[in-house]
Amino acid sequence: MNLIQKALTQYGVKETIGPKDNPQIVAYFDEIGFDGAKLHDETAWCSAFVNWVAKTTNYPYSGKLNARSWLSIGQSTDTPTLGDLVILWRESPRSWKGHVGFYIKETARYVYILGGNQNNSVCIKAYPKSRVLDYKKLLKNG
Repeated sequence: MNLIQKALTQYGVKETIGPKDNPQIVAYFDEIGFDGAKLHDETAWCSAFVNWVAKTTNYPYSGKLNARSWLSIGQSTDTPTLGDLVILWRESPRSWKGHVGFYIKETARYVYILGGNQNNSVCIKAYPKSRVLDYKKLLKNG
């Protein structure tokens, strides 16, 4: 199974409102070595989701919860294709904050990303292309 196929199996997974957590989001944290029970589904989980997808499909993964950790994984590309990573800045291009997800398509102004923690769920959302830090191709391990 490739990255985009695996990511799509999670489409619609969303945070649980209130004190309980969605066990699937907790599993994203647990799979990559974090205690999901301590982090909760309100923790920024876009990178946990991408790590979970990559690890469970035998692709390289960052093992970190910050989206910008993906800037050091994979090969940069100027011509992204379905399933490549998109790393965005958040708040400011110089901020440590960001967002990461899987490339679906683009228009003149927007890039469409399948990712976690987009409107508190796994879904496809458009982001301004001006926020893109890098596109990355991941090569399967082994």
